[in-house]
Amino acid sequence: MATPLTAKAMLTALTEEGVNVIEVGSWRTHNRGTRGTGWGPVNGVMIHHTVTSGTDASVRICRDGYAGLPGPLCHAVAAKDGGIHLVGHGRANHAGNGDPDVLAAVIREDETLPPPRVATTDGNSRFYGLEAINLGDGKDPWPAAQLEAIARYAAAICRAHGWNQYSVIGHAQWQRGKIDPRGPGKNAGAMIRDIQARVGALLAEPAGGRPKPPPPKPKPPATGGGAHTVARGETLWSIAQRHGVTVAQLRAANPAVKGDVIHPGQRLTIPTTTYTVRRGDTLWGIASSHRTTVAALRQANSLRGDTIHPGQTLRIPR
Repeated sequence: MATPLTAKAMLTALTEEGVNVIEVGSWRTHNRGTRGTGWGPVNGVMIHHTVTSGTDASVRICRDGYAGLPGPLCHAVAAKDGGIHLVGHGRANHAGNGDPDVLAAVIREDETLPPPRVATTDGNSRFYGLEAINLGDGKDPWPAAQLEAIARYAAAICRAHGWNQYSVIGHAQWQRGKIDPRGPGKNAGAMIRDIQARVGALLAEPAGGRPKPPPPKPKPPATGGGAHTVARGETLWSIAQRHGVTVAQLRAANPAVKGDVIHPGQRLTIPTTTYTVRRGDTLWGIASSHRTTVAALRQANSLRGDTIHPGQTLRIPR
């Protein structure tokens, strides 16, 4: 449990984490006051989708609310261009009542949460709320800039409170019947696992920092096609490192190899699967969903940075 950040501390944390902050009106004092059980102690960050489109309209709804549900409807809005619009600070109408067992698991920072069964605990007092602009129809894409902004917003709050990535949850994990945040081919659970993975990576570095890529290693031209022709001086270990697999996996894919003995000109099968990049995908999201690492993906595909494109085929190391 933690005392909520002040508006000043929130702005500082977000700025230091590299978040592109847009302050909307009197966000520092815009809240629901002491209604319900008030505001705090806080225990986590809850991610939603707006079921709207367009930045201006979505921000306005989240700030002002609508008939029957006054604003603010969250603390911040994540636009598709990566901007984080601050619309409120204090109690906001975003979480509603949820399951106390889920709250207890979030407080413990459990990796796996129990399914929500009852709605008896006021979530508006316990969670920071972020609304991401998305129709939530399973078709509307989540651009990489938006996903990165969401992760950095959550990481900033977690860092400020000393929480880990498992203090970040989805609305669907808090209340029965909710589906947010939902994306193409991904339910809320999958979306949150990707976000948590990125938050964890951010928290492992200084605020606002990025992991430094390893220095490039000289290597022969890639043969592609899931195969490799052994060059003079190569070893099983060096080939495995190049393709982002283990020596054991390389041996298993090549039964003719006995021990570590290989010969120049010998053709080896590289154990890989492939994945076609979709709009909004990022390397860290793909790595997380395929139980591999960004470094292994870069090695297997001879990538120098994090840039990928829709329609691109990536080799996934097994």
